[in-house]
Amino acid sequence: MTDQAGRSLRQRPVVVHLTTTDMSLDWLLGPQLASFVEAGYDVVGVSAPGPHVANLGPLGVRHESISSLTRSTSVTRDVKAFVDLVRLFWRIDPDIVHTHNPKPGILGRLAARVAGVQWIVNTQHGLYAQPEDRRRRRWPVYAAERVAAMCSDVELVQNEEDVQTLVRRLRVRAGRVRLLGNGVDLTRFDPSAVPASARERLRGEWEIGPDELVCGCVGRLVREKGIVELLAAAKKLRSASVPVRLVVIGPTDPDKSDAIDADLISQAVANGVVFTGQRNDMPECYAAMDMFVTASWREGFPRSAMEAAAMQLPTVATDIRGNRQVITDERTGLLVPVRDPAAIATAITRLVGQPDLVDRFGRAAFDRSRAEFGQDRVVSRTLNAYGDCPSGRRFGRRRAPTKLAASG
Repeated sequence: MTDQAGRSLRQRPVVVHLTTTDMSLDWLLGPQLASFVEAGYDVVGVSAPGPHVANLGPLGVRHESISSLTRSTSVTRDVKAFVDLVRLFWRIDPDIVHTHNPKPGILGRLAARVAGVQWIVNTQHGLYAQPEDRRRRRWPVYAAERVAAMCSDVELVQNEEDVQTLVRRLRVRAGRVRLLGNGVDLTRFDPSAVPASARERLRGEWEIGPDELVCGCVGRLVREKGIVELLAAAKKLRSASVPVRLVVIGPTDPDKSDAIDADLISQAVANGVVFTGQRNDMPECYAAMDMFVTASWREGFPRSAMEAAAMQLPTVATDIRGNRQVITDERTGLLVPVRDPAAIATAITRLVGQPDLVDRFGRAAFDRSRAEFGQDRVVSRTLNAYGDCPSGRRFGRRRAPTKLAASG
């Protein structure tokens, strides 16, 4: 079907989801992308190429690769990524561009505006700087977010604290900012859905002793995730003969400047810490744990903590924005100061010594997950944002694209 000018009219609106890595499209957004396809959208995932691309096709999501889009800090590559994104948006002419993560959030919103995309949506998974950070870290981030937010039509913000920061400190127009929240697949993360044999099988794989408890952590092996503090806490626990083992689940991230070095990992292994690497069987991994821990310095609305709650685990977490939205201190877990290995070790020791507390916190966490952490609300709120896209876009009234100088 074409309009009077001969332009193709689509039967399904096209929405692009932009992330840095294909892993984010698969694991972070996969169920949501499938829901958007089911709702009638032609969904295109855009990221750097990788092994997770193969998992998008069965969801009904096609993929476009941008090799220049990386986690590393490189002005040259970032400029190339920006140009590549503009050209991609010109080529596929999406109705909506939806950006995620810090770098794609900045580059993607700017590129979509330059390319004349009609409706630009950004999910703020967690501002990369916080009001308590030093000015030299805070203001460059705030400035970049302020400029990028001027290019978007809707800012979907996972955390209420970030809503206030965007509106009050960054002066983003309140009408553009909407609270999104976060959610997980509660049918997948359900203790009753995991075979009873999975717990013993994995504990055997991890060489956990019969009298030891498992304290699990999920995250990339970078300092920002509090991995150094966790390893220091594990050393204290081992020195005090506390019968608990730390199991760290997550990939290395060598492109990041704060990646954990191999020597530190080797020392931790000698202290009894188990590193599993990246896993695809997370419900089973949670089922093998007795408690969960996260020591992150920064979070938006952490999925792993919600998954742990859904799997009926109590959590020890740093007292930061994001964690506070998932863990209620002294009800579903324990909150501890940031960058404090001794406090982490003390909280874990307390749970190890009080099985009744572990059980009570775990049941409360499970109940809260069922009431608040389902992903259906996130999908519904996102579709509402898409529904506000002006319908006239497919009839030739799109924004005029900005001219872009040719670049190699």
